[in-house]
Amino acid sequence: MKKAELIQAVAEKTGKSKKEAGIFVDAVFDSVKDALVAGDKVTLTGFGVFEVRERAAKKCKNPRTHEMQDVPACKAPAFKAGKNLKEAVNNK
Repeated sequence: MKKAELIQAVAEKTGKSKKEAGIFVDAVFDSVKDALVAGDKVTLTGFGVFEVRERAAKKCKNPRTHEMQDVPACKAPAFKAGKNLKEAVNNK
């Protein structure tokens, strides 16, 4: 599902226009992004948890040149699905 399809689905479920649904979807995404940038965890009960995880520095081999390279430490967004979402996906 692409963003436009998500906006269409939200518009149909809420009875709002696609323009209004687009504003809602963008607001949710922006709120999640702002919380992650601030270092907060976003917990959506029954859906899952968005958080920022620290990745340690490491050495990796460049597949093209086969030489070792240093990859610096970084932060990466992560999502962990909640129990209800896992069950829904597995049809339980």
